[in-house]
Amino acid sequence: MNQSASVKDIPIHQLNDRTSGGVEIKYFKKDEVQKEEPLGAHRDDHYIFFLMETGNASLMIDFDELFLTPASIYYILPGQVHYRIRNGAAAGWFIAIDPLIIPPSCRNVFEDHLLLQKPIALNEEQFGQCSRLLHLLEEKYRECNENPFYNAIVHSLLKAFLAIAASYFNCASNAIARPSRPAQLSQEFKKLLVQNLKTIKSPSEYAELLNVSESYLNEALKKITGFTVSYWITYEVMLEAKRLLYYSQLTVKEVAHSLGYEDHAYFSRLFKRAANVTALEFRIRYRK
Repeated sequence: MNQSASVKDIPIHQLNDRTSGGVEIKYFKKDEVQKEEPLGAHRDDHYIFFLMETGNASLMIDFDELFLTPASIYYILPGQVHYRIRNGAAAGWFIAIDPLIIPPSCRNVFEDHLLLQKPIALNEEQFGQCSRLLHLLEEKYRECNENPFYNAIVHSLLKAFLAIAASYFNCASNAIARPSRPAQLSQEFKKLLVQNLKTIKSPSEYAELLNVSESYLNEALKKITGFTVSYWITYEVMLEAKRLLYYSQLTVKEVAHSLGYEDHAYFSRLFKRAANVTALEFRIRYRK
């Protein structure tokens, strides 16, 4: 956990606390999962991939429950608040990866979602390929790292898995190898939005950062997602506010300040307009 984070805030699990190689891989068997801490909710500073083999599991990701079924693949992005709900009867693979290791072409696929990414069911051939590759990856991962080629071998196998996974998600989303300008702009906007959410709330400022006009950015977002720049700014701000209200012990005023609002009363009005309940009502309702 990030020691610099407030004890009242959402815990951030850092990969460097568990490994120095930028990757952690393990096969989990049925009934091996330890019990969660209270609430169990946290963020990670890294990607997490799951390859489900048998059984069923469910995860709560940013207020959406996702179900993982046999022969399916799924990933969690850095910063997404999550916790597991049920997986005592599941078996499969867990892979944690430093974002720096993931090739940009793969990251573009994994991050190309303004809404929550979905699990993908694999056919027998696809699952077999992934499973064999992860077995080999784990074997090399467990070997002595004094081998001068250790990192090169592990990272090469890992990048092969990432490329295969990206190809599955790319096909599932009907993405194309050379995304259109509006699609590229939507991806770039999302990255900027996540990075600058607490400091930039103006559509025109995002347009300026992207070197396009505000009207063109709006047109691109509406074409790809159906919604405007302002909608997505409010959506991401409110999602982060809900995370903090539910999973942390911050007061409403502290939540407002942490999101860049000096006037917490204005933030409260904004929240109620977006969520149809006050911030306190939201906290009480969801914590029942």
